[in-house]
Amino acid sequence: MKVSAQWKTFLVGLAGALTLIGGLGAEQAWAENAPLKADSGDTAWVLVSSAFVLAMLMPGLALFYGGLVRTKNVLGTIMQSIMILSVVSLLWILFGYSLAFGPDKGGVIGGLDWIGLSGVGSQPHAVYAPTIPHQAFMLFQLMFAAIAPALITGAFAERKRFTSVVLFSAMWSVLVYVPLAHWIWGGGWLAQLGALDFAGGAVIHISSGAAALICAIVLGKRRGYGTDYMAPHNLPMTLLGTGFLWFGWFGFNGGSALGANGVAVSAIIASHAAACMGAISWCGAEWMHRGKPTVLGLASGAVAGLATVTPAAGYISPLWAILIGLVAGMSCYAAIVWKGRFGYDDSLDVVGIHGVGGVIGVLATGLCASKVVNPGGADGLFFGNPGLFGVQLLVVVVTTVFSLVGTFAILKLVDAMTGLRVSPEEEATGLDLSQHNERAYS
Repeated sequence: MKVSAQWKTFLVGLAGALTLIGGLGAEQAWAENAPLKADSGDTAWVLVSSAFVLAMLMPGLALFYGGLVRTKNVLGTIMQSIMILSVVSLLWILFGYSLAFGPDKGGVIGGLDWIGLSGVGSQPHAVYAPTIPHQAFMLFQLMFAAIAPALITGAFAERKRFTSVVLFSAMWSVLVYVPLAHWIWGGGWLAQLGALDFAGGAVIHISSGAAALICAIVLGKRRGYGTDYMAPHNLPMTLLGTGFLWFGWFGFNGGSALGANGVAVSAIIASHAAACMGAISWCGAEWMHRGKPTVLGLASGAVAGLATVTPAAGYISPLWAILIGLVAGMSCYAAIVWKGRFGYDDSLDVVGIHGVGGVIGVLATGLCASKVVNPGGADGLFFGNPGLFGVQLLVVVVTTVFSLVGTFAILKLVDAMTGLRVSPEEEATGLDLSQHNERAYS
């Protein structure tokens, strides 16, 4: 059968059209199943934020704590932060990250699918951070894991064996921090209930504050507590540490948005506003109570404001952040004053600043979180959702109890292995010489 030239042209065109449509369908199917692509801006911000959080720990926390102890203990105190960073980082890479953020196992813990960072590469993770490499997310979380046990060291400053500090910190990071991180951030049972903790109010501050309380009680008071002169030996050093903490907190909270976006900006503004108000609030309360404002009070208030706003930073407006800072400064100062009446020696006030601040911040999130600020969050009680406050209250109770019990068990185990406390003679000499054979000052 002969086909006219017109029909030949038509058939060729139809075939081309069908081929094009088929190609477009295949391209669409490929696009839907294509690997996620990392955004360079988001990746850069999270990497810089990781460096910010590192600066919070070293030199920030190291200098902050180092200035608060006596001259004979400054090197030992600083060294604890550096060693904890090193040990916890390796544990996190080997298996900690997999247990905290690996595929969920019954809402309790992650699996060992990513042990040694197997499967954690340059491709984004669709759930945790779809616009940055999976390894960048892991690195950011590593810094959080390291700073939590380092905070606890302030509670037993000037009296704990260096060996027991290392053992305790390693065990606490695996047995207490990792499960909490999974429950709230890794898809565990509290996350499934809708818990909100933007940057670690419960996972870091409540857990370390509760652990600090148990540590202070179990180790007992420093020799001469209440009679000897134990004022900070170098407040300029502490103030310098405060500056690094404040600076690093912009990455701590802003980086938790996991992208260079509006939520990151909002979190940084909230953090700064709460820090400023916390400093003023603490200073004002101290001024009225003791007659004079102090540099230490100003620094402590700023840190209290930062710690308290941390769980809410990415969900609230600046005005709510100012109110949180106001409450944080007064409440944390009151907790420090009342510490003496309870009789425990929390050397550097971890419980009063981080524990109390964390509780206030987690509950405040349940009150004033708003989806207008962060559509990925939830509305709190003041915006018509009382259920969130109930979940946040549960988070406070669970985190506190779990950390208290877990810390006590770890302390008893470490005590049986190496002993917790230096001898009276070593404590009188100081940790610098007795534990490290070094002096900070000639």
